[in-house]
Formats: sequence, C-alpha cells, structure tokens
Amino acid sequence: MIDTHTHLYAEEFDEDRKEAIQRALDKGITEFYLPAIDSESHERMLQLENEYPGYVFSMMGLHPCYVKPESWEKELGIVKNYLDQRAFPAIGEIGIDLYWDQSTLDIQVKAFEQQIDWAIEKDMPIVIHTRESFDETFEVLERKKHPKLRGIFHCFSGNLEQAKKAIELNFVLGIGGAVTFKNGKIDQFLQEIPLDKIVLETDSPYLAPVPHRGKRNESSYLDLVVGKLVNIYNKDFAEIDRITTQNAKHMFKI
Repeated sequence: MIDTHTHLYAEEFDEDRKEAIQRALDKGITEFYLPAIDSESHERMLQLENEYPGYVFSMMGLHPCYVKPESWEKELGIVKNYLDQRAFPAIGEIGIDLYWDQSTLDIQVKAFEQQIDWAIEKDMPIVIHTRESFDETFEVLERKKHPKLRGIFHCFSGNLEQAKKAIELNFVLGIGGAVTFKNGKIDQFLQEIPLDKIVLETDSPYLAPVPHRGKRNESSYLDLVVGKLVNIYNKDFAEIDRITTQNAKHMFKI
C-alpha cells in the first residue's frame, strides 16, 4: 500500500513518529508522500525524507490556508526555489479553501494558478486541496486545461457528478478515512468510479477512519480504508492494494 498523503512531520507525531512509521511498515505500507504546507514546516518535512530514503517522499507547494496577503508572494518564491533546485514527485498541496477564509479567494486563485503553471512547465502532477470550493477549483482547472495537467483530488469529498468531472479533467481521487464515515456519502457512489481512478491516503494525523474516528490518524490505518473498499468494489484486499499502488506509482512516476 502507498499512503499518498500524510503529514508525518506534524507535531502530533513528535512523541512517537518512529513507532508510527514502523507500525505502517509492518502493515505493508511501502511509501509515504508528504504534502508541503508552508515554509515553516519545510525543514521538518525534508528532514524526515532524509531519514527514510526510498520510503518517505516530500512534495512542494503552498497550502491554500497559508496564502496570506502579507506573505503569499514570498512563500511562492520559496516554493519556486525548491522546485528549481531538485526533483519532487508532485506540487502540493495546493488549491482553494473557502471553509476557513473566504476573504483571500482572489490571492488563493492566483497562488493556485501560478503553481499549476509550474507543474505544467515541469511536467509534474499536482495534489489539490479543495474545501467548499469545487466550483471555484473547477473554474481554475478549466482555464488552465493542458495535456500535462494532472494529479490527485486529495481527500475527495464531493458528489458523483464532481467525481466524474475531476476524472474528466485528468485527475484521480484520493480516498481516505472519510469513506468509512456513516455520513461521508462518498461510499454511496464510489462503486461507480473505476478503481484505476483512485489512490489511497490517510491525511494523518487528520480524518482517522472508523473505529478511530476523532482520534489521531496514522498511516497504519490505511488497511481500514482498503477494508471499506473491499466491500464497495467486491474485490479482495490484495487486488485493491495492487491496483491503487499501481495508480500511485503511475501518478508519481516511480
């Protein structure tokens, strides 16, 4: 299994990070992809990647919740410097979040578009964060449509129509703990989405699957997400593991 989205460098893991990673490795998780947030967390993220070569991989990007009027242009400059210095598997997590702050929509869109341009220029996938902003996100993706534009809708929480739209735009869906929630809703239509359009993620330490909902999430819980997909797709665990792992490897060009 591959965890395509985990914040293992977050302070929630400061007490037992090595143990949490070992628990995941013991469960058969072979790779961990770390989304960037902003410059304050880059050092922790990149240090963790250095400690686990071949297992932990850092992305680079500016999270929409950290697009602030006073700093977003400087933050984007830092992202660009990193992208010019070394290879990353993806630009992310980037996008639009209107749950926490609607007042920054204009600069969120500008930051999103700039990072999409870099992804196209460098032929890299993007990992999209969208919260209460599907319409705005799709508007940007339509405007920026390009043969090289591709990626993952991280923590997909939309409806069937939005899922099909994302796939039509050359994206796959990141499926995590929310698929196990009674009110998560995506489990009601996910069987209509081809399994080759799905990758696994935890978004740990957030969004822990049932029966750990409300507690800290970790990558070792990825098997609970697969367990739910077993029921939805009526396929065995190994088959879902194989297909979603292949999807992730193809996306990140491993």
